[in-house]
Amino acid sequence: MASKKKDTHEVVQHFGDLIKGIKVAMMTTVEEDGSLRSRPMWTHDRDFDGELWFFTREHSHKVDEVEHDHHVSLAYADPTRDRYVSVSGRCRLVRDKDKARELWNPTLKAWFPDGLDDPELALLCVRVERAEYWDTPSSRMVQLAGMVKAALTGESYKPGDNQKLDMGDAPLTH
Repeated sequence: MASKKKDTHEVVQHFGDLIKGIKVAMMTTVEEDGSLRSRPMWTHDRDFDGELWFFTREHSHKVDEVEHDHHVSLAYADPTRDRYVSVSGRCRLVRDKDKARELWNPTLKAWFPDGLDDPELALLCVRVERAEYWDTPSSRMVQLAGMVKAALTGESYKPGDNQKLDMGDAPLTH
């Protein structure tokens, strides 16, 4: 029996639910020589609207890389809940104190001791263009039953939901 394909709004909403609560994303940028560079970035828990926001220092290697090539990739993983999300999009540097105030969390003082008054404080905004996620049933027994069924029927094991999403056509607000 074929699984029912979710509509775009459901997939966008599900994508937001999947990354909610994952504190760190690995952001990959492109260096001038074309090589890829990844680093952990702290994720803000907010409703997904098509953009992902990250605090950064205005004068940093990642900002130089993003200004050279706006393409970035983000990888979210929550192995305890078998959730994996891959995102690609375009990133831009944003110097907006109001937006920074809206997103600010006191934990950020570890990186920005002067808080919102830090002269190096800036934001990176990733406009999500494509995403793919893998969401496996949380119950190990459900997974085991699926594997056993696949082995007995000779069909491939399909551990959970996998969707690709082209955000260019998706409504980005809820």
